[in-house]
Amino acid sequence: MEKVILAYSGGLDTSIIVTWLKENYDVEVIAACIDVGQGEDMEAIKEKAIKTGASKVYVEDLKEEFVTKYLYNAIKAGTLYEGKYLLGTALARPSMAKRLVEIAHAEGAKYICHGCTGKGNDQVRFEVGIAAFDPSIKIIAPWRIWDIKSREDAIDYAEAKGIDIPVTKEKIYSRDKNLWHVSHEGGDLEDLKNEHKTDMYLMTIPPEKAKDEATYVEIYFEKGVPVKINGEEISPVGIIETLNKLGGENGIGVIDILENRLVGMKSRGVYETPGGTILYAAHKELEYATLEKDSLHYKQLIAQKYAELVYNGLWFTTLRESLDAFVETTQKNVTGSVKLKLYKGNIMVAGIDTPYALYEESISSFGASNMYDHKDSEGFINLFGLPCKINALIKEKNKLSEKLGR
Repeated sequence: MEKVILAYSGGLDTSIIVTWLKENYDVEVIAACIDVGQGEDMEAIKEKAIKTGASKVYVEDLKEEFVTKYLYNAIKAGTLYEGKYLLGTALARPSMAKRLVEIAHAEGAKYICHGCTGKGNDQVRFEVGIAAFDPSIKIIAPWRIWDIKSREDAIDYAEAKGIDIPVTKEKIYSRDKNLWHVSHEGGDLEDLKNEHKTDMYLMTIPPEKAKDEATYVEIYFEKGVPVKINGEEISPVGIIETLNKLGGENGIGVIDILENRLVGMKSRGVYETPGGTILYAAHKELEYATLEKDSLHYKQLIAQKYAELVYNGLWFTTLRESLDAFVETTQKNVTGSVKLKLYKGNIMVAGIDTPYALYEESISSFGASNMYDHKDSEGFINLFGLPCKINALIKEKNKLSEKLGR
């Protein structure tokens, strides 16, 4: 009997896939529960997988790897897809795809199955990631081949088979949660005229209901990596969890985005990323202080390309590694503390302390400075504006020629 490794979360799709695979294929289903901080009871999910027909269940804790090998890269690069999305789902998929291949090799499985729909980005992220390590592995994607056409159909199938599922037709949002964020899609969000409902939030208090007192938090970075909060050194996972709590209770990090999916359509989603939003804000301020202009501006350009690579599932590529090499060079002096003020969904800078700041008060202030002579600016402006002067002279010359009929 052939073996299939199923990327299993215990959500609506994967809950019914175990049973569906057993009904439609002569295979042994091995579930792989990969923990990147979903906050679920993994033992309960494991029991559920066995109950619905899985012969074995792997429970893999990848939280620290997720933070140190993926999230830290994103923070240092400043990746935001289409200027808003902090890529919570996309950043988790490479580590999961890699581990699925490792489990398949350990089990001698020729197939990997996932519960991604044929309309989404995740099918690409999983399958391209898997192919990067073993292109011989075959993919089973039920949503592309079964008769189930909607989430409502999937709920009906689960009820008919007596499968416990975490959603109902009344609360039908499709969610992806991990240590970095939680996403919400589907349901009433599919009508753009609808304001999203704040009661969907799982990590964040609505800003208008957040506490009336501001919260101050100080984050210390070493070479672009956060290592301390309020002077206390904390583990990588602990840093994200701590900032999620602080951000969540202050209404930080909710976006409502109409994004361009890789597969060609637009899709609306609501994302909560409280801790990540705080880290991005602090890291950006530290870069403003420590990077010279050209490096900062060029880094902002490549951040967009980096985000597209991650979003499109191209983590395991030479281009991504090359961009990381550039980013890593820019981070050598991104060390120091940033104090932020959090208040009802807002983040404000409350102080920056770094020995590598390129800001020099004696030069930048309005006072006198031995390193800057106001008279020097006259020659600089003459040279800097020379192309504009030449252009204006040529225009005047041509106008005069036209008047004279030449």
